[in-house]
Amino acid sequence: MWQHRAVAEPGVESFNLTNRSDPAWVKMAAVSVEDRKRVFRFAVYEADQASGELRKSGVRIRLPDQACQVLDALLERPGEIVTREELRQRLWPADTFVDFDHSLNTVINKLREALGDSAGNPRFIETLARRGYRFLAPVQIVERSPATQGVAAYQAVASEAVAVDSSQRDLSQPTLPITRRTFLTAAEDLPSVRSPYVRILFLLIQLMYLSFYIVALARLPQLESVIEQTFGPSAWIIAVAIIAALVGLAIRLYLISGVVFGIEDLGAKFRKLFVPIFLLDQVWALAPLLLAPQIGIGLALAATATLIYVPFSQRTLLLMGKRSPG
Repeated sequence: MWQHRAVAEPGVESFNLTNRSDPAWVKMAAVSVEDRKRVFRFAVYEADQASGELRKSGVRIRLPDQACQVLDALLERPGEIVTREELRQRLWPADTFVDFDHSLNTVINKLREALGDSAGNPRFIETLARRGYRFLAPVQIVERSPATQGVAAYQAVASEAVAVDSSQRDLSQPTLPITRRTFLTAAEDLPSVRSPYVRILFLLIQLMYLSFYIVALARLPQLESVIEQTFGPSAWIIAVAIIAALVGLAIRLYLISGVVFGIEDLGAKFRKLFVPIFLLDQVWALAPLLLAPQIGIGLALAATATLIYVPFSQRTLLLMGKRSPG
């Protein structure tokens, strides 16, 4: 069960909002803790304080009770340092004899494992040596009114990233949680990477594909000969290769110009083109198989597998660049 600890006046919660004169702050500070059943949302995760459950994209994740309590403490104060002493008092009574340092480190490791986080490159939990821990990601606090008695009626009242003006919301209308269900990676799942690195790597991938198309068109007779040796007379395969190369040239030149000239929100434009780009790239991913007699079937399969993944890597790169503050 999620345990609550008041961090301001007794019976009143403290929220990390920049402008405490905001009406949302006044409303939140005036509501007693006992009247609240809170849900914390961050990235694709949702931590239910009442039930002590942690979910990722709607799927429940098993988490030990002490790890739940540590997560609760960090989510109550996002962006602030929660000291090791505070966590000790929260997890173990004063008369408990325990190897505190080792035990707390174990709890933190289990929590990081559940969140897919790491100490070396933290997305959620940052370690401050000999001081404590800090929660890095934006946290949205959602309140389930006690009057709803378990009905999925939620009212978003605070966000670390965006302060919500409650006076502009219709509080009588419940807000249902939206769960993302997709096998593709979301931006929240990825670390932020400096924009120059993303641009360089993305540009190199486009130049690689551009060279494929140019070489294929420049050596069309040789390509036709290789295809005939592999599949026999197949005019339709040659036609598909020519069309794919011409379409690919146009797409790659557009993406290269987008990187070079800094087209705004290139990542969103790429995601709109992702399906046709994916299909196009899968056609060219088969190209190494045509060279199997020359390079060997093992190397050809390895090259094909790599090229199958490249469209996803392009999408991931742009998402990491989107998270970059630069």
